[in-house]
Amino acid sequence: MLTGKLVRLRAVEPTDFESIWRWSHDPEVMRWMSSGYPESFVQAQERLAAVSRNSYENCRFIIESLHDQRAVGFVRLRDAKPEVGNAELDIQLGEKDVWGRGYATEAMRLMCRYGFNEMRLHRITLDFAAENTAARRVYEKVGFVEEGRVRECFRRDGKWHDMILMGLLEGELRD
Repeated sequence: MLTGKLVRLRAVEPTDFESIWRWSHDPEVMRWMSSGYPESFVQAQERLAAVSRNSYENCRFIIESLHDQRAVGFVRLRDAKPEVGNAELDIQLGEKDVWGRGYATEAMRLMCRYGFNEMRLHRITLDFAAENTAARRVYEKVGFVEEGRVRECFRRDGKWHDMILMGLLEGELRD
């Protein structure tokens, strides 16, 4: 487990499934995320059960509030490649009552430290919808730098949106 002042990152447990399911069906939580194709509760439960354990290529953690020990989101490093020391970061805070309270920032710092120190990554990247200004603020606080823009590649609410690409190199993490 990785522990900060506000959150702990821990392995995903089967008991977390209902929270993950609820978050993925909340339009506000999913506003700037790709939701994929609809699936039933049972299909999603089977898919989650079939996910392999954490590995270098795909390392997932639940973000747990230290205040009340409940799951409030998840974070993962995926598509890690040891040959180049790269991975992509995904984060989701599903519990809206913790938005804007520093949980995402701390979870990202913990995950990036883990990636750089334990996985020996050199670079962590992410992308997000350009209109998601709250996410941008978090990423910049942690030290991510804008590296590019992919024009009109994400569709939401009948409109195409640009995606911003950001990167963080080993040694650039801000505390």
